[in-house]
Amino acid sequence: MSVSEERLIGPELPEEERELDAALRPRTLAEFVGQERIKEQLGLLIDGARARGETVDHLLFSGPPGLGKTTLAAIVANELGVSFQPTSGPALDRPGDLAAILTNLEEGDVLFVDEIHRMPRVVEEVLYPALEDFKLDVVLGKGPSARSIRLDLPRFTLVGATTRPGRITLPLRERFGFSPRLDYYSAVAIQPEGAEEIARRSRGTPRVANRLLRRVRDFAEVRHDGGVSAEVARAGLELFDVDDIGLDKLDLAILSTIAHKFGGGPVGLSTLAAAVGEESDTIEDVYEPYLLQLGFLKRTPRGRVATERAYRHLGLAAEGMLPLP
Repeated sequence: MSVSEERLIGPELPEEERELDAALRPRTLAEFVGQERIKEQLGLLIDGARARGETVDHLLFSGPPGLGKTTLAAIVANELGVSFQPTSGPALDRPGDLAAILTNLEEGDVLFVDEIHRMPRVVEEVLYPALEDFKLDVVLGKGPSARSIRLDLPRFTLVGATTRPGRITLPLRERFGFSPRLDYYSAVAIQPEGAEEIARRSRGTPRVANRLLRRVRDFAEVRHDGGVSAEVARAGLELFDVDDIGLDKLDLAILSTIAHKFGGGPVGLSTLAAAVGEESDTIEDVYEPYLLQLGFLKRTPRGRVATERAYRHLGLAAEGMLPLP
C-alpha cells in the first residue's frame, strides 16, 4: 500500500472507497461543482461538436490527483451520449494492447487513458496516426516477409489524464486540441458550519472532502448523537490528526524539521527525507505539492526553505522576525 493511500488526506482512491466514490460522482457538467472556467470551455466544445455532428477534439486533463479528471472524462462521454472506454498508461504495455482497444471502439466513443504519461513510447507511436488520421498501422509477419497494412478506425475522442504533464512528450501533447489544468478547489462557506469545517481542511480536493466526511460521520455517531456541528467536525478531524488547514502529521513534521533542525533551510531533499524517515520521491510527489501551494515551502537551488507563513502556522518566530503575539 502506498503512502498516499494510507493517509486520510491522501488524494489516491483505495479499493474499498471506489463504490461510494462512483455513487457520488456527478454525471453532467451541471452537476459538477467547481472548475467553472473549464466547465464553460468544455460546454462550448461539446455543444459545438454536437451541432456539427462531429467528435470533440482530443482532450488532456492535468493536475493533482482527486480533482475530477476521470469524472470530467466520463461527463464528456455522457453529455455526447457515447460510450466511455477507460484504461491507463501502465496497462498499455505493448502496441497490441492499444490496437485491441482501438479496433473495438464505436463511432464517437470516448477513450480515456489515465496516467497517460506512463504509456510506453513504442505504444505512444502507434497512437499518433490514430489520433490524427483515425488510422491504425498493423505489421503482419516478421523479418523480410513482414508487411504493413493500414486499417480505418472510427472517429473517436481520446481523453488523457496526467498528474505529471511535464513527462508527456511534445509530439503527443501537440495532438490534443484542448489541455486544461485542474486547480485545487476553494473551501465553500456553507451551512451547517460542520460542512464548512470539513471543506476548509480538505486541501481543495473533492475526494479528500468525501473521505473526511466519512471519518467525521463515524466520530459523530460513536462519540456524539450523530449530528455534525462545527465543534464535532473540529474534534473529529483533530482526532485523525488533520489540522485546521488540512495538514497531517508528516506535513507538519517536514515543516518542523526544516525550521528546528536546519534553521529554516535550505536543506537538500535527500537530507530532509532521511531526517523525517520518508522516501525522497514520496516527499517530492505526495507531500511537497500542497505545501508549495500554501506558500509554506520554497524550492531553491540549494534545497528546501520554510517560509514565514510556515513559521507562523507552526506558532514559531523565524530568525529576524518579531516574536509572535
